[in-house]
Amino acid sequence: MGAYNLTGVSEFHLLGFSEDSDLQPVLLGLFLSMYLVTFLANLFIILGFSIDSHLHTPMYFFLSNLSLADICFTSSTVPKMIVDILTHNRVITYVGCLTQMSFYLISSLDVWTTCF
Repeated sequence: MGAYNLTGVSEFHLLGFSEDSDLQPVLLGLFLSMYLVTFLANLFIILGFSIDSHLHTPMYFFLSNLSLADICFTSSTVPKMIVDILTHNRVITYVGCLTQMSFYLISSLDVWTTCF
């Protein structure tokens, strides 16, 4: 009977865009500003649809649905990346990875079901 490797994976080490400490604030500002613009723009689309009764047509319903899917899609990965840049901690637990991938796949399925 051969020996088997019974070690389990408890965490993953993430590779960043750059290990250069001078570039980290630039990346943080870039990704944080892009995330905030994406989040706020999609939120304003949803709020505009729900406030104005003239926009209660199927086209704007699907547009607001896509905006919600985009918020969920970007919020599943980008905040973890921003926190990793801030804390210089490049580790994600196995459960955290499964949770993040679940939200990512669920939100991407929502985009596909909205388009078709």
